[in-house]
Amino acid sequence: MGKSKVLVVGGTGYIGKRMVRASLAQGHITYVLQRPDIGLAMDKVEMLLSLKKEGARLIEGSFSDYGSLVEAVKQADVVISAMSGDHIHSHSHNLLLQLKLVEAIKEAGNVKRFLPSEFGMDPLRMGNAIEPGRVIFDDKMTVRKAIEEAKIAFTYISANCFAGYFARNLSQIGTLFPPKQKVFIYGDGNTKVIFVDEDDVATYTIKAIDDPRTLNKTVYLRPPENIFSDRQLVEMWEKLSGKKLEKIHISGEDLLASMKDMDEIGQVIVGHCYHIFYEGCLTNFEIDEGQEEASKLYPEVNYTRIDDYFKQFL
Repeated sequence: MGKSKVLVVGGTGYIGKRMVRASLAQGHITYVLQRPDIGLAMDKVEMLLSLKKEGARLIEGSFSDYGSLVEAVKQADVVISAMSGDHIHSHSHNLLLQLKLVEAIKEAGNVKRFLPSEFGMDPLRMGNAIEPGRVIFDDKMTVRKAIEEAKIAFTYISANCFAGYFARNLSQIGTLFPPKQKVFIYGDGNTKVIFVDEDDVATYTIKAIDDPRTLNKTVYLRPPENIFSDRQLVEMWEKLSGKKLEKIHISGEDLLASMKDMDEIGQVIVGHCYHIFYEGCLTNFEIDEGQEEASKLYPEVNYTRIDDYFKQFL
């Protein structure tokens, strides 16, 4: 059986470009949706051209031109959405635009697997998430409901914490580099958290698209050597860097209280951190029947260990 043809929607984005490259690396004919409304966003235009140079095929389609979206979808066996669900860079996100994509997939009738934009915490388990950040989980569940009502074959990817946002900064809010003098520890620092390199997220995702074991299931990314507590992460960095940091423990109550002086983006980040580092939402459950874990499915993937990931910052 030949490899599926893949269409990536949102292919110029932070995780989308990695999906395109992983798809190409694993030998798939790979299309990237080229949206006319990209306008004068030079970084996106340059990324499209770069991906094309690497072997991706650009295909025009617009969410404001439904027919073009259907025609684009007809070119692929698998559709991966990497549309932004990112509150960090923007007050808005595009997750509900995927409802049009669901309709286009349903009408086209040829797609054998759809992977909507998730790649973080499992929204099914976030029904009690704190406002204003809970909207991202509610919207993801709205998209899931539409997929399942349309009887579209799916795979949901729960990738936990991107290393770029949560590991290299020792999970500190407001920076993307390791702290030099002091570090905030959430609570007692013992809650287990899962960190995954973004390129590995893409590799595991593409591995899953043609796998019958992942059909209509949630796949959790839990690389076993990348599961640490906040305290263990800091200690690993201290050992590698040879520098001790002043550790300041912050209670859950104090973290939540800090939200009142923040803008919406800050409140979203703090709320997510509370769920991850105090409630343990990534690791406080077992993977059930009907769900899968990526590193067990694909033991051949030599995923990036966080101690190796850290070395680029030494």
